[in-house]
Amino acid sequence: MTDHGHSQQEITARINAPPGRGVLRDVVYGGIDGSVTTFAIVAGVAGAGLSPFIIVALGLANVLADGFSMAAGNYSGTKAELDNIRRIRAIEERHIRMYPDGERREVREILAQKGLSGRVLDEATDAITANHENWINLMVEGEYGLGSVDPHPFKAAMATFVAFLVAGMVPLLPFLLSLERAFAVSACMTMGVFFAIGAFKSRWSLAPWWRSGFETFLIGGAAALIAYLVGSLFHP
Repeated sequence: MTDHGHSQQEITARINAPPGRGVLRDVVYGGIDGSVTTFAIVAGVAGAGLSPFIIVALGLANVLADGFSMAAGNYSGTKAELDNIRRIRAIEERHIRMYPDGERREVREILAQKGLSGRVLDEATDAITANHENWINLMVEGEYGLGSVDPHPFKAAMATFVAFLVAGMVPLLPFLLSLERAFAVSACMTMGVFFAIGAFKSRWSLAPWWRSGFETFLIGGAAALIAYLVGSLFHP
C-alpha cells in the first residue's frame, strides 16, 4: 500500500473526509465462512458417500440461506454498534448541558493524557469546549474509546453476503459442471480460495502474504477435515 501525501491540501482533504473502517473485515469474514461452511457440507456429504445431486442441493441451500443469515446478523450487529454510539452521544450531550464544569474537567484530563500541559492545555481545553460538536466527539473517543466515524450497517451486510456467495460457490463448481473426480477438484479449489483470502488480507497486515495465506489455509482445511471425518462415520 502506497503512502498518502502530506501536502496541506492532501492533509485537509483526508482528515475532513475520513474513509471509516471500510468493509475489509466483512469481506474476509464472509469469504472465509462461505468457503468453510460450503466445503464442510461438500466434504461431509461426500464422506457419507451420497450423490452429487445432494451435495449441490445442500450446498446451494447453504450458500443462499447461511449467506443471508450472516448478512442479516452483520447488519444487526453493526446497527447495534451504531445505536450504541448514538446513545453515548446523547448521554454526553445531556451531561454537557447539565454538568458543563465536570465535562470540561474531563476534556482537560483527556488532553492532559495526550501530553498537553500548562497554558497549552488551558487553551486547547477552551478551544475544544467552545465547539459543541467537537466537544462531544472528543468525549466519545477519549472517554469511551469509540471512533467518530459511524459504521454503515447496510454496506457491511452487503459486503458479507457478496463475499460469502462468491467464495461459497467455489466448492460447488466441480459438481455443477459434472467434472470427473469432482470432490478432489473441489478440495483443491477450496484450499486455493482459503490461501487466496489469507494472502489478500495480508495487504492490510504486517505479516507476509504467504504466512497469512497459509494461516487461513490451515483454518479452513481443519474445518473441512473435521466435516469429512464426521461424514465418513455415516458411510454405508
